Amino acid sequence: MNSYYRILSYTKPYWKHIGLTFVFTILFAILNGVSVYLTIPLLDTLFQDPASNQNISQTSSITSSSSFLPDWIISIKDDIVNTFNTYILTGDKIEILIKICSVILVAFLLKNFFSYMQSYFMAYVEFASMKDLRDDAYKHLHKLPIGYFKSERVGNLISRFTNDVNIVQSSISATFSNLIKEPLTIIVFLAITISISWRLSLFAFIIVPAASLIIAWIGNRLKKLTVVLQTKLAEITSILQETISGVKIVKAFGMEEFENERFKRETKNYFKMVLRTVRTRNLSSPITEILSIIIGVVIIYYGGILVLVDKSLNASQFLGFLFAIFQMMPPIKELGSVNNRIQEASAAADRIFEIIDTEPHIKNAPDAVTLNEFKEDIVFDNVSFKYSDGEVNVLDNVSFTVKRGEIIALVGPSGGGKSTLADLIPRFYDPTDGSILIDGINLKHLTVESLRSKMGIVTQETFLFNTTVAENIAYGLTDYPMEKIIEAAKTANAHNFISEMPQGYETVIGERGVKLSGGQRQRLTIARALLKDPSIMIFDEATSALDNESEILVQEAIERLMLNRTTFVIAHRLSTIRNATNILVLDRGRIIQRGTHEELIAEEKGLYKKLFEMQFRDNND
Repeated sequence: MNSYYRILSYTKPYWKHIGLTFVFTILFAILNGVSVYLTIPLLDTLFQDPASNQNISQTSSITSSSSFLPDWIISIKDDIVNTFNTYILTGDKIEILIKICSVILVAFLLKNFFSYMQSYFMAYVEFASMKDLRDDAYKHLHKLPIGYFKSERVGNLISRFTNDVNIVQSSISATFSNLIKEPLTIIVFLAITISISWRLSLFAFIIVPAASLIIAWIGNRLKKLTVVLQTKLAEITSILQETISGVKIVKAFGMEEFENERFKRETKNYFKMVLRTVRTRNLSSPITEILSIIIGVVIIYYGGILVLVDKSLNASQFLGFLFAIFQMMPPIKELGSVNNRIQEASAAADRIFEIIDTEPHIKNAPDAVTLNEFKEDIVFDNVSFKYSDGEVNVLDNVSFTVKRGEIIALVGPSGGGKSTLADLIPRFYDPTDGSILIDGINLKHLTVESLRSKMGIVTQETFLFNTTVAENIAYGLTDYPMEKIIEAAKTANAHNFISEMPQGYETVIGERGVKLSGGQRQRLTIARALLKDPSIMIFDEATSALDNESEILVQEAIERLMLNRTTFVIAHRLSTIRNATNILVLDRGRIIQRGTHEELIAEEKGLYKKLFEMQFRDNND
């Protein structure tokens, strides 16, 4: 239940709306009771002599005096009855009938008005609090490190923000509507039944504790099933997301049938879990109803004895009692499902709070300072790194210094640690051992926001948003002049193809830039980096997946972007490496060679010369 209490904490900012919900719920419950209680004088008016109307208050007083209610409650009740008799039950039958019908009409109109207002304010609390929960989870998601997203499936995360939040949302109304409205309704009608006959009322509720135990068991069972159900739904979402994202690969390898079978297996497992959950959930409703019917049959029998034999009730009071009892059955039945919904919501909330409770290990230190300007150098001091689930260091005692304005090329076989080294600079990860310093300050002592604001990153896998070209180039910048956007696009060799698009810079490029070629997408990301004007640039194999023509255009844009900037580049083009101030050759996480192109190519048995002969000789400029 701790998770559910945390859910309720999101409703605190809306306490005024909750208060109004509570007020309107009370008024609804009272008017609901009044509308039913009025059936007693209505029946007396229709089916008894006028003189018998005078006996209603006397009979009620006799019944009340023999009950266990305190005298002050009996006094209030008698005053209300006497007042009602004075103003309503006076005159001939037609006049009394008109008055009673008028009061019933007003009571029902007000009851429904209060019900509408209660529902409106409850809906406000429900949707507003879930908006806040989604916002908090989404905000925290951006604080989590890159490693978190590598260990979590995208579909699973999306499922938590959609399906799980929807389940939690429905439980809010169950708490503040059903747990307030239904108990109040029960209390009002219970008061009515007790005022008519306390013995009959007591007889009606002897089986409630047993029903509560059965309902609680069903609720606990539902919570366990909901956890499994949501996990299965997340699996389906993940497969759907992966298949849509990789549709070209699926078709290229002719794997449609394989994916169909995989999807069918998951939907079949989900279907089985849904049936088990539905069977369990629906079990509480008939059980509650059966118990209610048992109570009702016993009441009818015992009440009939009181009317026919004991003579302590008249027929209209007994019918009024039955109306009140059966008005209590729906809220009792609804309360039987509340516990189930709360248990389901608690299970769903656990999955949401699992995101919020994940502590980001890449965060600002308490004494973190702002990096206003990069002035001197970046130093790797005996840096080692291994992933949380790894046993071997990806980087091992790496040390080097980069002066401002230098170009550092990272070269080596796949798996040597080049991309990992580049990821440490913007603090996507922190070193396991050693330290990285910028202008003599450990990166851990700088605010993450100020550090990354000085960096631009262009990778092999470009990412663009499903919005306009201009908005993609100016991503993160508001009210940016179009002239600057066009200037950045021209520098990135992107202006010409943008101008040929249907709406130019206002053309929407589709999800992940699907309407563009690989070279066009890459040039847009370079334009985006140019507009940011970073002091430090990181290129991670930015041209490796391009054709020759696109590669030349992108390479020209990269060379412009590198001007007067400190640059780290993992590249396949010889020209970039030839222009590097220093080349670091990494193998199995260690720097095994360093120097300029000319120095390294002169080492006959060095790894660099071997890589050069294998990869670069055909690209000789």
